[in-house]
Order: sequence, then structure tokens, then C-alpha cells
Amino acid sequence: MELTDIRREYAQGGLRRKDLAADPIDQFNLWLEQAIEAKLTDPTAMTVATVDENGQPFQRIVLLKNVDKDGFVFYTNLGSRKAQQLEHNSKISLHFPWHPLERQVHVTGTAEKLTAMENMKYFSSRPKESQLAAIASKQSSRISARGILEGKYLELKQKFAKGEIPVPSFWGGFRVRVDSIEFWQGGEHRLHDRFLFSRQDNSWDIDRLAP
Repeated sequence: MELTDIRREYAQGGLRRKDLAADPIDQFNLWLEQAIEAKLTDPTAMTVATVDENGQPFQRIVLLKNVDKDGFVFYTNLGSRKAQQLEHNSKISLHFPWHPLERQVHVTGTAEKLTAMENMKYFSSRPKESQLAAIASKQSSRISARGILEGKYLELKQKFAKGEIPVPSFWGGFRVRVDSIEFWQGGEHRLHDRFLFSRQDNSWDIDRLAP
């Protein structure tokens, strides 16, 4: 089969201005709740896009860990490629691909580091295995074999078998302060519905975009 032959119609219903919440975070939370209720695989998974010092874009998938009026929150190794790129250029975009619901959400904004207290609160809530993995992996660095990573993990597991695991200094979270959020709903004959919320001081402008 040719790739050009792969297509389908989008027919789950459109999106109209009257159906939108006045605040995009409220609209996002509604769609996220519906994605969870639909039992989508990894409904909180989002593509995070950053740019390096040469203007080269990079993307990867991470899990959303909180969203409120202050922005979208995720956690990572602060020595990772994405964290280092955000140090150089804090502009960021997020993308939620909820394909079974024929929906997408695209967020643009600026990333800022969370406080040590916020990092500690979330880190302590993670399963112990995840805490150990965060310390064992020097994210984005080159390693010669998987065995090195597994060996480090087992070493740490033995070391902290009976004690609490401290929050590593090289691990933490980012909050994405939102500049814009676009809501995309698939439509028949490729006449998709797209609405863009753009921040204007303390309010939001809403524009319909052509598909």
C-alpha cells in the first residue's frame, strides 16, 4: 500500500465557538477529562518541543503532571537535552495527540523551573523504583551498554533499601506559562475546526483558524 492511500474521514462531531469555555485551561481540562474517561492510552502524554542554540528543533514525549491557571507542569533530569535547551531558550511548545477522539491540543509558552519545594513534593510521591531510576540515569548522556545503567540502578536499590531517597540536585520540574492554546477537532472532508486562544494581558482572544 502506498502511504498516499492511507486516510480516513473524521466524523465524531465538530467544534463550535458556542461550545468553548471562556478560559482555555477550563476547556483543556474538559477535554483531558474526556480523554481519560475514553480510556485512551497515556492521555497525559504530550510532545515537548524545544530548540537548541543553532535553531535545531527537538521533540520528545513526556507526561503532564499538573495543569492549572499557572500553566502546564512536567519533570525531567535537569542535565537532559531538553532542560539544557530550555536554559538557552525558554520558549517551548506542547502537543497532545488524542487521535481516537479526533482531537489535538497545541500549547505555546515559556518554561520556568519549579521551586525546590515543588520538586521535593512531587519526587517524594513517586514510586521508589522511579525515584531510583531518576538518579541512576544521566539522561541524554551517551552510555556504552545497557548493563551499566542496570548496574547503577541495582547499586542504588541496595544502598537505599531501608531509607528514604533524597531528591537529586539534577532533577526537577518546569512550568510552561501559556501564550497560546489551539484546540483542533477533526471534521468531515478535512474541514477541521480549529480555535486559537491567545493571551492578551489578563484576558484571552479567541480566533477560528482555517483547517
